[in-house]
Amino acid sequence: MSKNKLDLSKHVYIRNMMKALNLRQVCGDEASLDRYVVAPDVNRPGLELAGYSKDEYLKRVTILGRKELDFLRTLDENTQRMRLEAITDPYTPCIIVSTLEYGGVTYQTPETLKQVAWNKNFPVFEYDGETYQLVVDLVAYLSERLAITDTIHGVMMNVYGVGVMIKGAPGIGKSELALDLIKRGHMLIADDRVDVSHISHRIYCEAPDILKRMLEIRGVGVIDVNQLFGASAFMNRSPLDFIIELANWDEGLVVDRLNPIKEKETILGLDIQKLVVPVTASKSLSVVIEAAVTDFKLRKAGINTTEIFKQNVMKEIQRKNEEEAGR
Repeated sequence: MSKNKLDLSKHVYIRNMMKALNLRQVCGDEASLDRYVVAPDVNRPGLELAGYSKDEYLKRVTILGRKELDFLRTLDENTQRMRLEAITDPYTPCIIVSTLEYGGVTYQTPETLKQVAWNKNFPVFEYDGETYQLVVDLVAYLSERLAITDTIHGVMMNVYGVGVMIKGAPGIGKSELALDLIKRGHMLIADDRVDVSHISHRIYCEAPDILKRMLEIRGVGVIDVNQLFGASAFMNRSPLDFIIELANWDEGLVVDRLNPIKEKETILGLDIQKLVVPVTASKSLSVVIEAAVTDFKLRKAGINTTEIFKQNVMKEIQRKNEEEAGR
């Protein structure tokens, strides 16, 4: 799946966006709020106000900041009206005007825009703040609500601050491993069903509302980790950094001790590093997971212990060869 692909079946209604960002409606009635947004992005219409536009572009929330309002002031009323007619078409969700006093000038919704918008029942809002802050808040809000989502079977944990998804065949012991990790001070995000979302170049994971804080242990039943271990045992959401897949040793799995099985798994268009960990009856998996996560963090910092060990072995072999040659 493409990193930039949009799920056009998802949308955010203008009325919900207005409430979330505390916008003040200055044009349009209640029916105008039935418009919706499908793209987690904004449009600063510099080119459109200058007279250039293409209809094939996906329409986004349009923001008029100080620069756009200053430019509009340089146009005569007829030209203003023509340009504003173009950016209040039926496919543009709404216009937000960033209103602040700057350099002794008070920035408000232009009267020409109000006239054009009311004639079309087009929604126009005002935002009392800096334009850059409006853009940041709006993109963050839309990115979360319009994110591409999926559901994955596994257990999601936060171990040493790293978002770790534990995968493996049913019955291999994922939930029991999660319980052991919780007892060692790590945090549960989701058990069995993990809801994943692609938000701003990262994958975020959380549990469905009905399963939040719940962990199912075979032979015991469903437990609430907050009640048993306290509030620090559960995290509502975490980015996904690392996947660990548990594999039964008796399935003919061949593992090179100096070259562990490292792969990448693509989730919602992003490649996530994955490590395959063989499972044996005598192995303390929670300690192994902690070691794997610590090694993951070291590699991110540029420290590859396995490569260092290999280099040391080669140096030792070379030293011994030189000693043999010198005798």
